[in-house]
This record gives sequence, structure tokens and C-alpha cells, in this order.
Amino acid sequence: MKYNRTYNFSAGPATMPEEVLEEVRDEMMNYKGSGMCVMEMSHRSKVYQQIIDEAEQDLRDLMGIPDNYKVLFIQGGATLQFSMIPMNLMKNGKAVYIETGAWSKKAIAEAKKVGEVIVAASSKDKNFTYIPDCSDLDIPEDTDYVYICENETIHGVTWNKLPNTKGHVLVSDQSSMFLSKPCNVSNYGIIYGGVQKNIGPAGLAIVIIREDLIRDDLGDLPIYLQYKIHADNGSMYNTPNCWAIYVCGKVFKYLKKIGGLEEMERINIDKAKVFYDFLDQSKLFKGTVVPEARSLMNIPFVTGDPDLDAEVIAYTKKAGFENLKGHKSVGGLRASIYNAMPKDGVIALVDCLKKFEAEH
Repeated sequence: MKYNRTYNFSAGPATMPEEVLEEVRDEMMNYKGSGMCVMEMSHRSKVYQQIIDEAEQDLRDLMGIPDNYKVLFIQGGATLQFSMIPMNLMKNGKAVYIETGAWSKKAIAEAKKVGEVIVAASSKDKNFTYIPDCSDLDIPEDTDYVYICENETIHGVTWNKLPNTKGHVLVSDQSSMFLSKPCNVSNYGIIYGGVQKNIGPAGLAIVIIREDLIRDDLGDLPIYLQYKIHADNGSMYNTPNCWAIYVCGKVFKYLKKIGGLEEMERINIDKAKVFYDFLDQSKLFKGTVVPEARSLMNIPFVTGDPDLDAEVIAYTKKAGFENLKGHKSVGGLRASIYNAMPKDGVIALVDCLKKFEAEH
């Protein structure tokens, strides 16, 4: 039975692959003959151990994660990582951050509570509408790591070329672009992301960390905040977010089935082009980001008149399109078109916006 589902352009929690939701529904009362829902089962059971092991292996396969990296499933979303990263990585008490939008800004504020933060480049001068040139940053020799938010969900900018870290460890928040395209994990010391945008239910972050960055000299740090504890206990020092990990595992299998991250990137480029082509020829709507930094996942756009923006939100909602309001901090409009948003949804939204434009 097909349900009448809305096109949901939310920035997160976001739309999920229907195939995955249907599978989850079918297993809801009795997971593979266990007589239980995954929500009910012990995380110490053999059946759950298999779920988490398979999820990790499928993610390793998808991303080509090298053996010297640990995959950790940690609660607290991406926001907890803003603190955990400096707490675990600041040996010399110094880190370089690149400020490209709301989420890197929040990460900077948290890191400043732990040590010295050098903002080596920023796009604040143009309201975070571009990625600054990071080919020759001023990075002190004793810098512990260089931090970027690789796709800014709110401002809709993305990195197409990684910064030159001059040999220092690169840490990347990939929350809103996770698994949207192939990724060379070896370029990074840590990749992490909250899963509720592109992968699964809220309440979980996936952290991919190079083993040499996991320290065993942090005994004074609260136990849950030590990467070593999570690594040594297979992400099960305490009860993990069993349900979210289970659903993420389903999404990993789905991505493998459709052809992996190369195919996912092809779909995402094709889908985003529909929207950006519309914005580039529209007389009423315009995108807010310079073309070379445009995100494939989050597309902020405006009419230039806040009252008219509000009209657009009401008009599209009435037509069955949800969550097109821009983030409260920036206003305007935003369409988040993550992996699971079908191209048909983007085409339908563009048709609706064309109709609005014709009427105005």
C-alpha cells in the first residue's frame, strides 16, 4: 500500500528513502524472527551485535574507510562533537578553524572554551555566501588540527576543494553532506556528522577517526567524552542509540544497492541542477550563494522581500510542499534536497515556484 506522502524539504530531521521506511515498518513487530522490535532488544544480544557490526562494515565498504580508522556511533549529535574534538585533540591547546557559516561559528565558540582558536579564514564579510581561499593559510607549527564544516546547512555553501593544512590534521563536520558523494577518508584525521539529514533518525553522530588521534592520557576527561572509551568498547560503553544505528544500517545497504556513492553523487548533481537552473533564469527568485560554492544538499534562495518570502512559504505549503522556510537566523527560503529527496520532488517544487512567479 502506498501512502500519500508529502515532499519534505526539511533541513533535518529529513526525508528518508521510502524503501527503507517500508522495510523498517515490516520488521517493526518482529525483527527477523526474534519476536521483538529492535527498539526492545538488548544491545548486548547476539542479534543486535550483528546489526551494529553489519552497519559498520557496510559504511566501511561505502566510503572505503581504511583499517587504521575507527568508526564510532556516539549519541549527542554533531553538537557534542563541537566539544569532544577540542577536548580530545588539543594537545598543544591550539587549533585553526575556518569560519564559513552558522555551524562552523558554533564549533568555534565551543572550542574557545577548551583552548586557543585561530580563525585563519572567514567568509563573514559577505554573509557566508562563499568559501574563502585556503590554499595558503597562516597555520602555526604547533597547531593541533584544522577544522572545517564541509557543507553549511543554513548558508548553503560547500567546499569543493579542501584547505591546504600544511601537514596538520584535518577535521571535517560533514553532517549535511554525509554519503552524498565519494570521499577520500585518508585526507582527514576525523570526519563526523549528525545522521538526521542524510542517513537516519536524530540523536546520533557517526565519528570516523584515525587511530593515532585516539589518546589514552585523558583520564580526567568525563568518561563519555573520551574517544578511547567508545573505540575500546565498540561504541557500546553504555546503551547506544540502537534504533538509529539499525535504521542507518538499512540506509547503508540501500546506498550499496543503488550503486554506491558514485551513483548517489550523479543523482544529486542531476537533481540540484534542476533547481539551480530555475534560480538562474528566474526574475523573482535568486540563490544566495556564489555558483562555485553551491551546495548539492541545501539551497537557500530569496525574493528580496521578506513579506513575499512568507507568501511563498504559505503558497508552497498549501500545494503540499513542507519546510521551505529559511533558518530563523537568516530568513528567506531554503530547499534541502538530501539523498532521499526524489528528482520528481524537485521538479514538482520548481513547477510550483514557476506558477507563483507567473501569478506575481
